[in-house]
Amino acid sequence: MNDPDESVSRPFQKTFRDRILPRHTKNMVHGLLLGALVLIGGCTDDRREERLRAVGANPTLDDFMRVADAKVGASKFGQCAACHSYIEGATDRGGPNLFGVYGKPMGTNSVRFGYTADLRGKGGKWDAATLDRWISNPKKMVPGTSMQFNGISDRLDRADIIAYLRQLGQTPN
Repeated sequence: MNDPDESVSRPFQKTFRDRILPRHTKNMVHGLLLGALVLIGGCTDDRREERLRAVGANPTLDDFMRVADAKVGASKFGQCAACHSYIEGATDRGGPNLFGVYGKPMGTNSVRFGYTADLRGKGGKWDAATLDRWISNPKKMVPGTSMQFNGISDRLDRADIIAYLRQLGQTPN
């Protein structure tokens, strides 16, 4: 004799397993891989002191971008990945998916994410200068943003993250 609850729970389990779980599992696996990169990145030499010497006295953003390292930025992006996915086609989280964001108009990277009117109305594109101001202090740049992040004060860290975002979505040559 069949268990009456089995007929109710089996379709739900199949739906969860076959429709929802694979998408979330993919995001979770990528998050775990990024976490491993962060741990590994913390153990490697990112040539920080050498790169800081190379920018010289009174460096500009261009100087920092010249020495920026996208691989180092990938490990520093770990703090961003708590709220932002970065894999093509991945769902938005607390913030929009950032895959391919570099060069796009502000507030348009994800058609599904509910950007604030203040961010959408800011104008401009996500280039190095705009991302540098944003990552430095989102609420100062766009006072009405819903982003709950205080920013990153270290200019080299920001440049590394920008270099990483710039290479996301770029086709290899």
